[in-house]
Amino acid sequence: MNYQTIVDTEQQYGAHNYTPLEGVAIERGEGLWLYDVSGRRYLDCLSAYSAVSQGHCHPRLVKAMTEQAQTLTLCSRAFRNTRFASFLLLLHELTGYDKALPMNSGAEAVETAIKLVRKWAYLKKGVPDGQAEIIVCQNNFHGRTTTLISMSTEPQYRAHFGPHTPGFKVVPFGEAQAIEAAITPQTAGVLLEPIQGEGGVHVPTAGYLRQVREICTRHNVLFMADEIQTGLGRTGRFFACDHEDVRPDVMILGKALSGGFYPVSATLADDPVMEVFQPGDHGSTFGGNPLGCAMAEEALRIIIDEGLVENSANMGQYFLERLAEIPSPHVKEVRGKGLLIGVEVNEAAGGAKRFCHALRDQGILCKDTHYTVIRFAPPLTIDRQTIDWAIPRITEVLNMP
Repeated sequence: MNYQTIVDTEQQYGAHNYTPLEGVAIERGEGLWLYDVSGRRYLDCLSAYSAVSQGHCHPRLVKAMTEQAQTLTLCSRAFRNTRFASFLLLLHELTGYDKALPMNSGAEAVETAIKLVRKWAYLKKGVPDGQAEIIVCQNNFHGRTTTLISMSTEPQYRAHFGPHTPGFKVVPFGEAQAIEAAITPQTAGVLLEPIQGEGGVHVPTAGYLRQVREICTRHNVLFMADEIQTGLGRTGRFFACDHEDVRPDVMILGKALSGGFYPVSATLADDPVMEVFQPGDHGSTFGGNPLGCAMAEEALRIIIDEGLVENSANMGQYFLERLAEIPSPHVKEVRGKGLLIGVEVNEAAGGAKRFCHALRDQGILCKDTHYTVIRFAPPLTIDRQTIDWAIPRITEVLNMP
């Protein structure tokens, strides 16, 4: 299919719930690069919202998928399978958490965490049944299920999808004292992203996560970290919470957990929390399937074997510094950690989308978020040479009229 046929087909037969970047229809990917149907090459600076941290079509992941697909793909958790145990063991060794509950999408993992924390509150904390509250932050993005949009502050995510799920309190992001002020005897947990990615790459001030951890501990409230986008090396540490040596009670993972080959997510917690789940409480037909476990295990090993966490820290700092050096009348702020970077443009600049279109013409694929922010999140395999290739092109775009 040529580009126009693809567009016409999608418009006619697909639900109109996305507005893809115009002029590009991707046909294949390799490493840092994507190729469209016309054969043009683009530097991927989105990484499928950080899911392709290991690079596109990593040979080790291709091999792992091929071998497992020829052996066993699905038997559901109704039976034990040989890949599940080895995946759990590796996840425990890398994270230190006692238990993991694998699911598929990130949204499912967040839903799992909500159910887990609510049941813990009823059985362990003594909150009256049906009254548990979870504190969340403004501009959060945890997914698009009915429950998850119920905690969102983005009007479009909520409009015409009610009635919304109760049980959530919203406070400003980055203000630890606002969390403490919102805690009541019914508070079960605090759910937040260590860095808000979809919200505009908002990085809280140093010490915020430590304060949240201390407040949760003092009030017997579970600290839940959504590291679906920030985890597994994206911010230059294995978890973004590691920047402040903070260990959440519940860790939520997804995206890069399978390197972009297969939807795999997981909710992690220690025994005193996870033990509230009993057989029949929660599950998934595909969660923990052999193919997914094989992909996730290899994806994790690649992150460790290839030093991608360290590369994210080093190249992220370099990329951030080079972007900050660009003289542009349009740029308000450059911010981020590791290879999760946001360039915010001024309100008068006409929105971030037009800059993403111009970057496309320069061979760089980015995605705007919250109207004024250009997000740069390339695979963690990026090198200095590629960044040096990109900077002059980004500079030209950020200085266009």
